[in-house]
Amino acid sequence: MIPGKKTVVVVEDDIRLQEHLIKMLDLPEDITCLCAVSSAEEALEKIPAYRPDVVLMDINLPGISGIDCIRELKKRQPRLEVVMLTAYDVDDNIFRALKEGASGFLLKTSTPDDIYNAIRDVYSGGAPFSSHIARKVAHYFRAEKDIEDENEKLTPREKDVLRLLASGYIYKEVADQLDITMETVRTYVKRICIKLHVRSKVEAIIKYRS
Repeated sequence: MIPGKKTVVVVEDDIRLQEHLIKMLDLPEDITCLCAVSSAEEALEKIPAYRPDVVLMDINLPGISGIDCIRELKKRQPRLEVVMLTAYDVDDNIFRALKEGASGFLLKTSTPDDIYNAIRDVYSGGAPFSSHIARKVAHYFRAEKDIEDENEKLTPREKDVLRLLASGYIYKEVADQLDITMETVRTYVKRICIKLHVRSKVEAIIKYRS
């Protein structure tokens, strides 16, 4: 810990970008770069020794990925703050990184001020995101809420039918389990498809599982 300074370690395999980040991070009076490394393996060796406040982590590293690196670092330093840097706003990477403990997500095209503010924000307990990535996160959770709302429209019996179908039961087995006729099962499936705005039993099951 350096009094008055927010300490940062950069994990970036692009040497030109790494050097740019080092110079950039030493400009603000309240931020300093302790070191920069080029791989997750080196990060796992040095970060626990340096014990920085914040890590700027490239998501696509050679060998161990940035996402897997977060997982291992968090095991050793649960309170470590990690902001991911990426050239691409790939949805799957965003949510995998957040699941493993990332606190923020920035595009590598972010301005110096964006990066400074992200470090200050995450240091203070915030969750900084590039605006484009923040929209993707918002859209994802809005879609999840829509699915929940649609599922709430189903009656208890319709939910039972869908649950059994999603578990691999065929119509006859669903009918036997619920003590109803196969024709009644088909009627329930039609109602389920209408309420979930899907065209088939398969799509209904996929939506149920998502």
